[in-house]
Amino acid sequence: MISDEATARQLNADVEVNAISVSQAVETRRSIKVFDPAHRMSEQEVKWLFERAILSPTAFNIQHWRFVQVKDIALRKRIRALAWDQAQVTDASILLVLCADLKAWNKNPHRYWKNTPKEIQDSMVETMRQFYGNDAQLERDEAIRSCSFAACSLMLLAKELGYDSCPMDGFDFAEVARLINLPKDCEICMMLPIGKALEPPYPRSGQLLTSDVVFTDRFPDE
Repeated sequence: MISDEATARQLNADVEVNAISVSQAVETRRSIKVFDPAHRMSEQEVKWLFERAILSPTAFNIQHWRFVQVKDIALRKRIRALAWDQAQVTDASILLVLCADLKAWNKNPHRYWKNTPKEIQDSMVETMRQFYGNDAQLERDEAIRSCSFAACSLMLLAKELGYDSCPMDGFDFAEVARLINLPKDCEICMMLPIGKALEPPYPRSGQLLTSDVVFTDRFPDE
């Protein structure tokens, strides 16, 4: 049996990663607006990101995320025009449009449990059908949640590679959806430029105290 350490070495073989902890990645991840337009990430680095992003949490192992990597320069310029001319759309090394498949739970769902006995597959598929089949809001919420988990993974993984990112919702969702030929069952969750920062971020503008956001057992009385 191959050890976890050997597997990690193999996965990292073609990619230079930085020795940073998860906490360091969380602490140093910032939304970067100014990227080096001349820098390009290697295909190996992009593959490394995707291979790990798809290990993100997802309910029932449905894996709702669908990633569109926009490589066409002209298309990126058109998307930039739909994003209030924000430079990171074209200047980052890669531009990802993170999409969520709302109907993923009902698309050949046995495949999400293909490595388990058939009785478990059948049980999980029936549970998914009952859970999502008559609740469009839950169906959508679940898909967006899964896609958001993947987005967070991508941002932290990018830091491990020495790159920065900028999660974006400041764009015309409907027009970008049209440009990328978004399927009818999908919604755009966000865009995510990733690349080499040219300028450091501004100081954090004002984090709330943990006492403002962490409560024990219940919210305090107003």
